[in-house]
Amino acid sequence: MDGVHQSFISRPTRAIRKPGFWLILALLVLITLPHYEAAFEHPTLLTQMMSNLGLGRHAFERILYLAPIVWAGFLFGLRGAVITSLAALACMLPRAIFTSPYPTDALFETSAVFIIGNVLAISFHALRKERERRIHLAALNQTSSVVSQSLELGQILNGSIDSVIGVMKVDAAMVFLLDEKTGELTLAAHRGVSTEFVQGVSRLKLGEGFNGRVAETGESLYVEDASHDPSLTKIAVRDEGIQSQLIVPLKSKGKVMGTLCVAARSQRQVLPEELGLVTAIGNQIGVAIENARLYQQQQEVAEELWASEERYRELFENAHDAIWLHDLQKNIIAANKSLARLTGYTLEELLGIKAGDLIAEGCIDSVKSIEDPLLKGEAIGHLSEVTLTKKDKSEATVQLSTSPIFSNGQIVGFQHIARDVTEEKRMQENLRFYLEQVTRAQEEERKRISRELHDETVQALVVLSRQLDSLASSGKGISKENRLRLEELREQTNNVMQGVRRLGQDLRPAALDRLGLLAALEWLASNVAEYSGITTEVNIVGTERRLPEEVELVLFRIAQEALRNVWRHSQATKAEVTVEFDEKKTKVTVNDNGKGFNLPQTVGDLAKDGKLGLAGMQERARLIGGTLAVQSQPGRGSSITVELPV
Repeated sequence: MDGVHQSFISRPTRAIRKPGFWLILALLVLITLPHYEAAFEHPTLLTQMMSNLGLGRHAFERILYLAPIVWAGFLFGLRGAVITSLAALACMLPRAIFTSPYPTDALFETSAVFIIGNVLAISFHALRKERERRIHLAALNQTSSVVSQSLELGQILNGSIDSVIGVMKVDAAMVFLLDEKTGELTLAAHRGVSTEFVQGVSRLKLGEGFNGRVAETGESLYVEDASHDPSLTKIAVRDEGIQSQLIVPLKSKGKVMGTLCVAARSQRQVLPEELGLVTAIGNQIGVAIENARLYQQQQEVAEELWASEERYRELFENAHDAIWLHDLQKNIIAANKSLARLTGYTLEELLGIKAGDLIAEGCIDSVKSIEDPLLKGEAIGHLSEVTLTKKDKSEATVQLSTSPIFSNGQIVGFQHIARDVTEEKRMQENLRFYLEQVTRAQEEERKRISRELHDETVQALVVLSRQLDSLASSGKGISKENRLRLEELREQTNNVMQGVRRLGQDLRPAALDRLGLLAALEWLASNVAEYSGITTEVNIVGTERRLPEEVELVLFRIAQEALRNVWRHSQATKAEVTVEFDEKKTKVTVNDNGKGFNLPQTVGDLAKDGKLGLAGMQERARLIGGTLAVQSQPGRGSSITVELPV
């Protein structure tokens, strides 16, 4: 076929590709080096260790040659052990004949190592043959036992191919299962093949390749040399070095369930009795596969139903949230313990009352407005906050989740899940009240300090400045040097006075109390531009209107903190404050063209990341029922937006 190259991987080549071959070769080199340390300027580490132990005749190194010989016998069989022993002999003989000071002893030791190594290899080979004979007999019984007794598909397939490999003495075995819906064969179990081969033949279409042909025709197929067969469709077979293949269909009641493939990397003939045995095993596997699939389907359905019922029952009965179900006539048909604890009713009492009796009068219409769209199929669930009426007529605020109950595609009732948020809401209200009081007290204190600075400190500095000016101007009895000193003191006094005035304005701008938010923002922008050099503008969108005093104060403080951050951290050259008035909301946005920064995953992580100013802005926005949004990217500036409904 086009694109398929001819390749044949011989046994020596396959042996060379195994890591064990290179490990044995490396071990031979490491053992040989101490034999010829005279060729090196410095003795090797192993030679030094042997000398320290008093082993100077290299007998110990010769004994070490037994290790790679035995190891090769385990990895590559008798042939590998013989080849390795010959290699070891070739390594030992030159020293024993030409350079050893004890040639007779060296030749004796070399011969002993060679003979003992081969004797051990032959012994291990004989033991392996006996073990294979026993495995062969056991595999015949095991195959029948596995396919006839087990109902686990994985166990059947893996056990079957293990038995087939033992019976047929092949290099590899594979089981493909047929998916009738897709018309494809899927490699379900395998032995003796590489990962690359598995990836190459993991899915086959009907009629594709040898296995696809057997699945399509239902007839067994023997291929003597698969790597050169003109009908070969998978290059992975050739790359794997697979030659002889025997493929039989897996049948149950005349229906093909898949294929069983046994393969060898060398050409071998399949005897008629072997074909009959593999075919019989294939039929047994086919029947077992069908039984396993039926059993697995039944088990899955039963387990899923049981698990689903148990999970729902356990979740329902032991849920921390209160849950109740009612039919379309509002009759409660099920309730859990949490609902009983929340309302004060017993479970028996709950089953005898209407669902509407649990809802406070002011919330009945709200719950009805939730259920009606669900009945019409306009929504699949809803979350709201309602008030429940307890048995003792007290009330509890809950977060209510409502979802429909279906039967045969029709809504037959509703499920309500209620989480008690009474204490949480009370704590939030208390916390909000506390923060409001703290903020109000803080602003009042700022206002008082600002007034005192303006009325007392600044006035005192004005008087002091005029006195210094008057003293310097009189010139009576004052030297020129002292007059200049008085001028400097007057100038310093004026600078201090300006600083105090600026501090007073920062604490509480007079424009905010007298003229409102927009005038205060204009003053703030001018102040920032004057002292930071950052061009700052104020833009107004929509129709201007005054807001409540506390709201204007919070918006001003957020803008002030945002511009302060721009001044200190952003390295910006331009900032812009935009105030948008809408019918439904008011929005204030502060933008800059600075260096920006990486945002945390949530705004709540701002404080954890050390951005306390942004966290403070968020808290201020919450106090007036608004929301704060922060947008920023490194190199693209920042944008802070506070939005609150009218």
